[in-house]
Amino acid sequence: AERRDQGFGDLVSDMVMILRNKNGQESRREMANKVLEVQDDGDKSLSLFRTPRDIRGTALLTFSHKSGDDEQWLYLPALKRVKRINSRNKSGSFVGSEFSYEDISSQEVEEYTYKYLRDEELDGHACTVSEYYPVDAENSGYSRQVVWRDKDEYRIQKVEFYDRKDSLLKTLILKNYKQYEGKYWRAGEMHMMNHQSGKSTVLLYSKYQFQTGLTDNDFNKNSLKRAR
Repeated sequence: AERRDQGFGDLVSDMVMILRNKNGQESRREMANKVLEVQDDGDKSLSLFRTPRDIRGTALLTFSHKSGDDEQWLYLPALKRVKRINSRNKSGSFVGSEFSYEDISSQEVEEYTYKYLRDEELDGHACTVSEYYPVDAENSGYSRQVVWRDKDEYRIQKVEFYDRKDSLLKTLILKNYKQYEGKYWRAGEMHMMNHQSGKSTVLLYSKYQFQTGLTDNDFNKNSLKRAR
């Protein structure tokens, strides 16, 4: 699965985040995303909020690493300051959504150990079902994840997240995959349901563009403040 996705270089996309509380009330946010592939390490990513007005300009910079802690910084325009996300806080909610900072980070192969469970069909896809155990168990919000990955293209179709007490916390469903550049698959929709709070978050992706010429200079703490 990792080899299938190597060589994309960089990408940009637009995203709508829909937050729903347990009563079904919704709020929407619009974001722009950038990702840079890093050779022999995890990807760098930058997410910038465009709407609503009260969080416009808020930006999250993530450096994922194959080993050691991922690094994350949040820019808060109201305070005009960059705040580092402590690795112990990565299970915290990303701007009030059901996605944690840990979920937003790119999932590197080296960050988990794995156990194959079974083959199973899911929504017409023949899938392998595996358990993922975080190597950095102390700072992860999860004891394990159960992941359904289709055999055709190695795309993740569903993830169950179990909390530190090994109770089912959240389920993520990925939908509407499209292939770009004749090679790279990306989900158009991600639906995260929190079973313990009754809240959910949907991410809708659009306008994917690959190999746009991004460089390291687009992914540093100064770029957080000037992101547009």
